[in-house]
Amino acid sequence: MDTPSPSGAEPSMRRSAMGLLALVLLVPVLLFATAGTLAWPMAWAYVALSTAGTGAAYFIVARLSPDTLRERARGFSAEGVQPWDRLLLPLVIWSSVLMLVVAGLDHRMGWSSLGSVGWRAVAFVPAAAGYALTSWGMAENRFFSGTVRIQTDRGHTVVSSGPYRLVRHPGYAGSVLATVCVPVILGSWWAFVPAGVAITALVIRTSLEDRMLREELDGYQAFAERTRWRLIPRIW
Repeated sequence: MDTPSPSGAEPSMRRSAMGLLALVLLVPVLLFATAGTLAWPMAWAYVALSTAGTGAAYFIVARLSPDTLRERARGFSAEGVQPWDRLLLPLVIWSSVLMLVVAGLDHRMGWSSLGSVGWRAVAFVPAAAGYALTSWGMAENRFFSGTVRIQTDRGHTVVSSGPYRLVRHPGYAGSVLATVCVPVILGSWWAFVPAGVAITALVIRTSLEDRMLREELDGYQAFAERTRWRLIPRIW
């Protein structure tokens, strides 16, 4: 376990905990406020899944590497954040927010339908796998930052164990998988529009981060030759 730094450690951990609480509360607020009703079982099921997935990732990382949470709490205030990430990360966040808003409005207005609850419930399986993959990547990689930068102040090195044996960016892979499933779970065709924007931004972010790591992080080029796939094995 990492030893917490004496300066600013507790405030950073508090910011991380408050950020987690805000994220957990944001999902149901967005869904039910826009839907205009609490009587939406699939939305409640998704809230339970997202809360469990997000909470599990936080507590696993807090146990194994609290320094990672402090790093993630720094956000754009950290030194060396890539300029393009200041555009892409907000795009991912706001597109994800809009996905929930559109799904809620679609449920309220009846704009579209993805069919019966029965078959849509199957999407919980890959969605849960996406959350699990992201959590596994966070647990394995103490450099799993919320922003893209070379963490020279933290002794940044290549991580090639766990899910990094399968793909080079398991966090992004898990996020893409979960995002694809959300419109299905919530039964909204229209929610695929902002979901598509979020996924596109994640893919671009993956490509740019991978190129940056190849150019600037010692050992990453050799790692990329061993772990050939960025997001999807045998595809990309």
